Amino acid sequence: MHNLVDVGPLQFVHVLDMSTNITRLEVGPKKVVLKYNETLAMGPLNLIIVPPGKYCKVKNPLKKYEAGKQCELNHGHVDVRLNQDPFPLYPGEILQGAEKYGIDQFGYSDAIKKLPIVRANQAIRLRSRVDGTIDGVDRKAGDLWQLDGPLTYRPNPDAEVQGTIDAEVIGINQAIRLRATQDLVTRSGEKKSAGEEWLEKKVGSYLPGVYEEVVEQVPAYNLTTDEGLHIKAVHNCTDAMKKQRKAGEMWLVTGEQVNSYIPEIGELVVEPVRKTVLQRGQYCVVSNPVDEDGICQLGSERLWKGVATFFLHPGESIKIDPRSESGIQEQFVLGSDESLVLQANCDFKDNSSGGKAVSRQSGDRWMIKGPRCFIPPIELDIVDQGDGQLLRKAFPLAENEGIYVRNLQTGKVKVIMGPLSYLLTEHEQLWKKELPDVVEKILRNGGGYGEGDIRKLAYFESSIDAEFSGDRPRDKTRVVRYRCPHNTAVQVYKYQEKVGRVVFGPDMAILGPHEDFNVLSLSAGKPKRENALQTICLMLGPDYITDIIEVETADHARLRIKLAFNNFFEFDRGDEDVEKAIFSVPDFIGFACRQVGSRIRGAVSRAKFDEFHKHSMKLLQAAVFGTTSDGVLKSKLKFAANNLVITNVDIQSVEPVDQTMKDSLLKSVQMAIEIATNSVERTASHEAARKDQEARGHLERQRLVNQKESERARSVLYELRALTSAVESTGQAKAEAQAQAEKLLIEGKSSIEEATLRQEAENISHSTELEIQTLLRNAEIAYRTDQSKLEISKKQQMADIEVSKFQSMVSSIGSDVIADIAKAGPEAKVKLLQGLGIETTLITDGNSPINLFQTSEGLIAGGSK
Repeated sequence: MHNLVDVGPLQFVHVLDMSTNITRLEVGPKKVVLKYNETLAMGPLNLIIVPPGKYCKVKNPLKKYEAGKQCELNHGHVDVRLNQDPFPLYPGEILQGAEKYGIDQFGYSDAIKKLPIVRANQAIRLRSRVDGTIDGVDRKAGDLWQLDGPLTYRPNPDAEVQGTIDAEVIGINQAIRLRATQDLVTRSGEKKSAGEEWLEKKVGSYLPGVYEEVVEQVPAYNLTTDEGLHIKAVHNCTDAMKKQRKAGEMWLVTGEQVNSYIPEIGELVVEPVRKTVLQRGQYCVVSNPVDEDGICQLGSERLWKGVATFFLHPGESIKIDPRSESGIQEQFVLGSDESLVLQANCDFKDNSSGGKAVSRQSGDRWMIKGPRCFIPPIELDIVDQGDGQLLRKAFPLAENEGIYVRNLQTGKVKVIMGPLSYLLTEHEQLWKKELPDVVEKILRNGGGYGEGDIRKLAYFESSIDAEFSGDRPRDKTRVVRYRCPHNTAVQVYKYQEKVGRVVFGPDMAILGPHEDFNVLSLSAGKPKRENALQTICLMLGPDYITDIIEVETADHARLRIKLAFNNFFEFDRGDEDVEKAIFSVPDFIGFACRQVGSRIRGAVSRAKFDEFHKHSMKLLQAAVFGTTSDGVLKSKLKFAANNLVITNVDIQSVEPVDQTMKDSLLKSVQMAIEIATNSVERTASHEAARKDQEARGHLERQRLVNQKESERARSVLYELRALTSAVESTGQAKAEAQAQAEKLLIEGKSSIEEATLRQEAENISHSTELEIQTLLRNAEIAYRTDQSKLEISKKQQMADIEVSKFQSMVSSIGSDVIADIAKAGPEAKVKLLQGLGIETTLITDGNSPINLFQTSEGLIAGGSK
């Protein structure tokens, strides 16, 4: 029937009365008969079952249900239902999470949720949705609170879950930094204002409060005895040592004070520092030292000497020595030939000498000598010797070695030359002699340098000084010296007195403090180029100069002549004026080439090309050297300006400058060569034809001779063939018989040799086996003999050990003690029996029976007596 609804167990239906518009609830098991004015509004549906540990929420819960009456719903409210008996949904109630349950949804599993489980070291944060009392506490809408685990949270419809938080784990030497988001009271009962920060250092887990924000986890600085921290106060605070600090104040925390340090709020770790360790013989100067009150003494200095250890306080710094670029310095260890020059920078009492204190005034300078160790006080400075070296050593100067020394009181500079050992005084200092860059380069190259292929550079290879070798700079305090090459001259100019002197090779030129080399800029190359060679040496000769000049003949033929001429300087040594005259012309090579070239060009311009081509050498020599009044050719040309002498002009090559003329000359030369070549070729071909005919005649004659000899040899061959056939027919049988006999003989000999060898092999085998057996027996006998000897030796040594042991025991205990030990047992027994009053004693072990039947009578009889 369509008006009969079968409601099973754990099911319910909603029936709508259309006349009153009231919906009633029917819960099975039952059969519901619908009236004519009733209709099935929803169902049949399963009852809501909430398992243990779960819950569901019902929207718009019913206040009170009365069947057949209009009931009131709490609209907008939510009812939380936990584990209970299965229950239905009243009309108008909605299951949160399954809002369409019964309409187009027949399951409600999405509405059943697990109860929130808060584990240990966790908390659940809640927020009040409305004003009211929640869990016995009055709450305002928006209030936050949390419940610490472990627990199972039963949801409240007026509280909203914000989430769960985990506890922060604080390890050893750790802390967490917390910030208050509003005014609160911590778990320890301390009041905190909004925005205030603090540290939580208690080891273990820490659950931040609802208004506590974890800023960061702060690790501790683990400090050893050699480590420390520079701390700065960001604002007024109390440090970890419970000491009040002002904003900007800085202080030192070391490992000797605490093993680990966690900066408090308001403290900033500027930098970690390590303990400065000064070993024996070391020292350092600390700038801006901190006094006992912790105040930085700006501008002051403090000297620390080893052995010592200390920490640098904030603001302190170790003074860096600009020479060594290090703060920790080694003490000065002065040898017997070493010293230090000291200068006072303020007035003080000097106790460094170890004797009576000496009053020093600012600017005083004095010297201390070794042997001793010295650490300079902060009241004085060490004066270097002029080359940056503080420790002054005696300079060992060999022969031709020297140094420049300046007297600081007079300002004069002098040269100290060896051989000697020289120690600077307190008012002396090394002086650096500066040389022009061109002179430096000339000395580094042995006396001269230039570009291109310059032959005269070979003069300077032997004069390269080891002091200028490599890339190391020149020691400017050392005397500048130069060994002049053989047959050269070097001019040294003293610019203060405006005088010069000449040094001839192979002597050594040594510069004084106010002297310089005279640099010569010579022409070089082919053709000559001015200033191509820079040198300080003047080559005295004999030498030669090569140059290329261009000339023009009377018939306008332009020629390029390569010539060479010998040269030397003619002067008397010892005359200073004459010696200086050879340097009067700075470029003697260019001067000579210009003079010779002008003379040659003038002579060639008056001669025609053919004349010059035929008499070029004579023409050039006459032009250069000239002739006497008698027409005799002179042998040399001397320049009075510098006493340079030119001899023996030689023409090395002549070629036209004009290319057309050069090609014509080349063509004529080629034609002459071709004519000569053709003549030689024809003569050679005629001679070859003659020799060919002679060779053919000799060849034909030899062929006839060879043919004759061939016929004679052929006749001899036929005779030999006949003889061979006869021998072959008669000797075959004989050869076979001889071969058979030889075969049998060889087989017999082989059998005999085989039997002999076999017998020898057996003899060798038997003798070898016998030797092996003999060796084995001998080895076994020797082994057993050695073993027996070892056993006898062992027994003998053991016996000796026992004897020595017994003797040692007897000697250590003593014969009297051993006698007493032997008597001690019987005497003790006698004393024991005497103590018991026993006069007669019989001791038996039971193996020898004794008749005791009559013994009693004797004992009784003895008693009666």
